[in-house]
Parts: sequence; C-alpha cells; structure tokens
Amino acid sequence: MPVKNRFAELLPEITEWRRDLHRHPEILFETHRTSKVVADKLREFGCDEVVEGIGRTGVVGVIKGKTDSGKVIGLRADMDALPIHEQTGVEHASQTAGAMHACGHDGHTAMLLGAARYLSETRNFDGTVVVIFQPAEEGGGGGREMCDDGMMDRWNIQEVYGMHNWPGRPVGSFAIRPGAFFAATDLFEIYLEGKGGHAAKPQEVVDTTLMGSHLVTALQSIVSRNADPTKNIVVSVTSFETSSKAFNVIPQRVHIRGTVRTMDNEMRDLAEKRMGEIAAGVAATFGGTVKVDYQRNYPVMVNHETETEYAAEAARAVSGDCADAPLVMGGEDFAFMLEARPGAYILVGNGDTAPVHHPEYDFADEAIPAGCSWWAEIVERRMPAA
Repeated sequence: MPVKNRFAELLPEITEWRRDLHRHPEILFETHRTSKVVADKLREFGCDEVVEGIGRTGVVGVIKGKTDSGKVIGLRADMDALPIHEQTGVEHASQTAGAMHACGHDGHTAMLLGAARYLSETRNFDGTVVVIFQPAEEGGGGGREMCDDGMMDRWNIQEVYGMHNWPGRPVGSFAIRPGAFFAATDLFEIYLEGKGGHAAKPQEVVDTTLMGSHLVTALQSIVSRNADPTKNIVVSVTSFETSSKAFNVIPQRVHIRGTVRTMDNEMRDLAEKRMGEIAAGVAATFGGTVKVDYQRNYPVMVNHETETEYAAEAARAVSGDCADAPLVMGGEDFAFMLEARPGAYILVGNGDTAPVHHPEYDFADEAIPAGCSWWAEIVERRMPAA
C-alpha cells in the first residue's frame, strides 16, 4: 500500500502546523505553547481522551478503534527545540532568538498529529492507539519523565514505536536496524585543583593547565588502548575552562567537560572506571587533586527484533523499501520507552538538507505523507479491524 491518499490531501494543512511550530520553538520542558497546540488539536480531532502534564509538559491522546481487542500501541513524537540561532532564511524561521527546531521535532510532532487525525476519522483498527507527545528529548530525558509518571501502565501500552527524520536519505524513504541502534550518551565533568601563582615563577605553582592538557590527551587512551577495538566507543572532551583569564597567572583550577558514547554496558563500565583511574593518576603525577563527576545519561537505544520487523514491513508497504540503518553514536531518549516496552524506532529520509543540530537545517515537508502513512500503517497492520 503506498502513501495514503488522505495524507496527500492533508499535506498543505499539516505543513502549516509544522511551520507554525517551527516559528515558535520551545526548549526542554518549556514546551507550554507547543503542548497546548497539540492538546487542542487532539481534542478537535475527537480523541477519546487527552491528558496534559505527563512528564511535566508531555501530552497523551487516546484513540479507540471500531472494536476493542485489548491491544494497545503507543506512537511517540518529540516536541522540543534546541538552543541554536537559526540561519535558514526561510519564511517560517524561528521568531524566538537563540532557539530553533534544528532537529526536526516540529516535523515529528506534525506527522504524528496528522496520523492522529486520520486514525480518529477512520477508527479502522481493533484496539487502542495512544499518541505520545514528549518534551525534552534534547538532553532533558523527557521520555524517562513520562515513563516515571506511569504512562505505560496507566494506558496499558503493550508496544511503542518512534520515528526520526534523517538528512542524507531520500525524502520519504526508510531505514531501520534491530538491536543496539543509538548510543548511550554519558556526560562527565572533571575538576582539577592545583596551586596558582605568577606565570614567571612556575617552580612555585602546581600547574593545572599543564595537568589538564595531559589529562585531555590521556583520556583518549581509553578508546585506543583500553577498549576492545571491535567495540564502538567515543570519548570527547568538549570544554576546558581555567579559573584565570590573565596572561601572567597560572590558574588554581581547571574544569573539563565532555561526553562518552558507547553501544553496550561493558564499554560504558570500562569508560567510567578508566576515566577515574586516569584522572587520579595524572593529578597525582603533577601534584594536584581531582574530582570526577561521571553522569550516566541516556542508555543505549535498543530496537526489539520482532517489532523492528513489524516497523520495516510497514515501511516497505508505504515506500516500497526499508534499508538497513547504520549504528548511530548520537543519543535518543526513546531508549527509556524501549526499556519499558517492546517496540522499534525508524528513520525517515529528509533529503539533501543540512544535518540535524545545524543552524541551516530545516525539516523537509515533502516527507510528511510518508511519515504519517507509516504511523497509520503500523496501527492497521498490528491491530487489523475485526
């Protein structure tokens, strides 16, 4: 079955929803306008239940089919934007300085709204659909918050599916993989303490800048000399700040920050252990002290094998094909929902656009019919009308 004709008809309207959301980006859990727009539309569509405030600012809509087999499927879209100044120059560009939809969550939300409208109109399924609109995917763990609020049990969700646009893939095409898909994204902060002083008298100081420079280099040995070379792991130092900005002062303190990306718990444990050991060793070598704060953030996002095949079958029905997706070292907090329930996450092509998290990125509206159709296809295939 190709793209559903109803979504081709609705494309101008769904596009306008998407562009309205793009003009008004909201970050993390501050999705107050977006959440209200979503809730109002779900009520307008005739959803059987609409609940706001799940996971702080998340929205859940419930759509019952013509008959009730007891089966319940969740469909999730993220709503939040990023703290980036937009540079697209498009007519619907962000009207909020320093914030933009640079990852396409406006498109995800609009596509799931389109699917919700179609499913509310047709009810051509046997069971219940729960549409999930999540805040704070970009670092805030909104998926975890919604699960912690009891969402899965409250609506008895049995399977859950998510989607993300993907620049570089042809518009409307799909790709997926079973098992580990997106990486665990841990964060670290390292605080070095030495003895500051005059730059002309290095013999009187404990130089934290020198200490920190050696540490930045030494941390790369986790990947090159500690990790199994057949495993996926990235250690990146992204910030190095000293307690002095003067040219002639050796600083007392250095603050280092960064991220670790892994695809399994063995490498995650290794990275945390070795980071502490290396930092302690470097600090002792130079006569300083160190504190390491290692924060486990999003877990590995793991697609369930059976549900991945359901998702791929639906994608093939919509676009004629579903490619094998590569491993992605970026993080995705849909991982929390896939830890709570079986399900799968799929990529839909965004065409030859700027990459996500780039100030010139924009969601490709031409992908809307395929994305909406995939949501609907999942429901109608997994819960065929009695």
